[in-house]
Formats: sequence, structure tokens, C-alpha cells
Amino acid sequence: MKKLNVLTKGILAGILIGLAGSIYLSVENNILGAFLFSFGLLMICAAGYNLYTGKVGYIIDNKKGYMIDVLLMILGNLLGVSLISLLISLAGLTNISEHAHLVSAKYVDHHWYEMLGLSILCGMMMYLGVEGYKRIKNDIAKTLLVIFAVMIFILAGFEHSIAFAFYYIASPKAEMIYLYAFIIMLIGNGLGAVIINALEKLSKLK
Repeated sequence: MKKLNVLTKGILAGILIGLAGSIYLSVENNILGAFLFSFGLLMICAAGYNLYTGKVGYIIDNKKGYMIDVLLMILGNLLGVSLISLLISLAGLTNISEHAHLVSAKYVDHHWYEMLGLSILCGMMMYLGVEGYKRIKNDIAKTLLVIFAVMIFILAGFEHSIAFAFYYIASPKAEMIYLYAFIIMLIGNGLGAVIINALEKLSKLK
């Protein structure tokens, strides 16, 4: 039952990223799109859903079974973004799917080490946004922190594995290289989040 709960919350997080990605793809202004995308992470943080990039940083805090949870989160996230992609296709929202192709193509227009670096930076921003939301008590401050974290990673061009998954699944012209890029981004996002968490722990050692 616990594992099913992990998977279900992962699906819900994927749905929210898919919806946020749809909003981002629907507007022409990149700054406005980045701002609206933050709705997805805000809702995920508030509801306690399982987004891979928001949870993977805590893998060093948990027992071995947490690795299985992380894999279930990835599966759930992919199912969630796939559902939104399917609904976009059924609804005939070709403007979103065509824009998804353009955005996902930009993601893969890098060497593997560039994708890794960009995804590590995104992982850092996601960890800081999620952890900051937990720590800060003031509702306005924690909301702004998440919004800034999302806008920074989008406007700076950092690569978010689950958002990318939505873009390439929604794209009508996805190729195998997209899967290769997704795996690199998964690794990079995880490394970025774990690096910040590990450094925080080291800074507290006496």
C-alpha cells in the first residue's frame, strides 16, 4: 500500500508538471511562461506530491528502500506527463504539441556533458526551492522562493528531466535521442540535488 501511495503521488506530480508545461507552451512571453510554470511546483509542494527532482536530493537521508521509492516516483511522473500529453493530443491542441517539439529540440541541442551540467544546475535549484519551502514559515516568502527557483531554472536554460519528458512525449516528432537526453537529465538532476544536500550536512559537522 505504501508503494502504491508513492506511485500515485508521483502520477499526481507528473500531471501538475504536464499542466504547468502546457501553460508555459501556451504563452509567447518566456518570462510570463516561467512565472506560470511555477504553479506546478507550488501545488506539488503544498500537496506533498512526489516529484523526482524535488525528492531525489533526500536519497542520502533515507534507508535503502528509498531508492525503490525514487524509481516509483520517476515512473509515476512519466505516467502523469503522458496522461496530459494524451489529453492535449485528443483535444487537438496542436499549438502546444508543435511548441513542445521546438522546446524539446532545444534541450537536446547540446553535447552530453553540457546537458549534464545544465541538469545538475537545475537539480540544485529544485532542491533549494523545495527545501526552502519546507523551512520557511512565512507563506508569502515560501511562495516567492518557489516561484523564483522555477523562473531561474527556466530562464537560465537549466534542464529539468520531468518537464523535458513532458515536452518530448507531447512532441509529434520525438526521436530516440530524446530518451538518451532524458537519462542524462535524470542523472544530472539527482546529482545537483544530492550535492547541495551533502554540502549542507558537511557544513553542520563539528
